Amino acid sequence: MRQKISALSLAACLAISGFFEGIKKDERGLSGVVVAILLILIAVLAIVLIWGFLSGWLAELWERITGEAASIS
Repeated sequence: MRQKISALSLAACLAISGFFEGIKKDERGLSGVVVAILLILIAVLAIVLIWGFLSGWLAELWERITGEAASIS
């Protein structure tokens, strides 16, 4: 009985390690995932940069608009 349990645990361990080795060596889907992550990262960085450049200009524009509105009323 102990030999069966030992053999089953060894077989399970080998099957799991073989499964993970197969995943590590399988590179078919890896490049698509990497490209998607890089595109998302580039898009987020572009949005952050654009917002950083435009935030000062938008704040100045908003102050001019609200200043004009206050002087009109």
